[in-house]
Amino acid sequence: MSVAVVAALVTYSSTFIVRKGSQRLGFVVKPGGRMIHTQPTPTLGGVAMFVGFIVAMAVARLLPGLGGVFTGSSEPLGVALAGLVIVVVGALDDIFDVSAPAKLAGQILSSSVLWVFGVTMFWFKLPFAGIVVLSASLTPLLTAFWVVAMENAVNLIDGLDGLAAGIVAIASLAFGVYSLKLQSSGQLPPTSLGPLVAFLAFGICVGFLPHNMHRAKIFMGDTGAMFLGLLMAASTSVVGGRTSNVADQTFFFFAPLVIPFVILGVPMLDMVFAVIRRTARRTKVSSPDKEHLHHRLMQMGHGHSRSVIILWGWTSVLALVALVPTFVSETKAIVPAVIVLIAVILWIMLHPSSSTGALHAKASWLQKRSLQRNSQKKAGHGNYFPDLSAGDSESAASVSGEARRLDT
Repeated sequence: MSVAVVAALVTYSSTFIVRKGSQRLGFVVKPGGRMIHTQPTPTLGGVAMFVGFIVAMAVARLLPGLGGVFTGSSEPLGVALAGLVIVVVGALDDIFDVSAPAKLAGQILSSSVLWVFGVTMFWFKLPFAGIVVLSASLTPLLTAFWVVAMENAVNLIDGLDGLAAGIVAIASLAFGVYSLKLQSSGQLPPTSLGPLVAFLAFGICVGFLPHNMHRAKIFMGDTGAMFLGLLMAASTSVVGGRTSNVADQTFFFFAPLVIPFVILGVPMLDMVFAVIRRTARRTKVSSPDKEHLHHRLMQMGHGHSRSVIILWGWTSVLALVALVPTFVSETKAIVPAVIVLIAVILWIMLHPSSSTGALHAKASWLQKRSLQRNSQKKAGHGNYFPDLSAGDSESAASVSGEARRLDT
């Protein structure tokens, strides 16, 4: 955990520099469209994350307890180089808004770097099916699929201040602890890179969150979101795809490759829903919309910060479901997960942000009335809405501004 502290401190410190640099160079995200923020905000926070990762990896290499992870292994260098590739791709997208095929090509390139340096699965276990050994021809394809899926899952969930960083922090911490448990039980080699990368991802997120909480002073951008996705893909690959065959353990030991899907259930489900939704509408999978999980929570009346906390809560529930049974008996393991689950459900159902929710709804209604009125005028059909005042647009803007002020 000491390297996680280093990653957090370096990320936190370097974010100040990246933020000022982005402002001076004009690398900012302007409000409007799908964006929820109300003022120009610097981006490229992922650059600071990458700096924190590299420095922490250098420190880890000097620590006696972690020296074996680096000795005679090309994997640490592979993760660093793949991270550099995806950071460059993400930065280009944040600055120039590259096309979806170009970004996908960059994601596949980053996965190829991981594969070349050996950061990939060798085999994996499936419940009731046993071990599936991967052939040399299948390994690069599965690595690319895994990396691209992780990078896009984190990228798609990065829609509210602090959301992606918080979810990855919870997930990476849980997976890091789970990996250490596998090591202590002899099912994972002590030289495995997986636990180290997981804890570094946790430290990076913790260091970045103070800058990214609502209202964010800087965004991680595609640079940071895809970099975090790559770190999670690398960590889960070398843990879930290399665990020893121990058939007399619980399901959670027997199928460690399933654990990432559980822990990262929120971004994974959000990605799956987005693909299904856009495919059903016959639109491009890369076409953006405002129907992600966090958008739906805000439409229910939950404020910005509350929506983030709810999704953090769901991630914590899933992390408990995956993690606790590895430490206690299965009958006791369900208790903390159920308690947190009930708390999250009650928070969602019984405590929407009544003030901001009502104001957002009123602003939306006024804007819709104004659009209807304007469309009637343009069509030359007269005014079928005599109760509409000429100040509907101004009223909507005023109400929306008040909602944003209260939206905490």
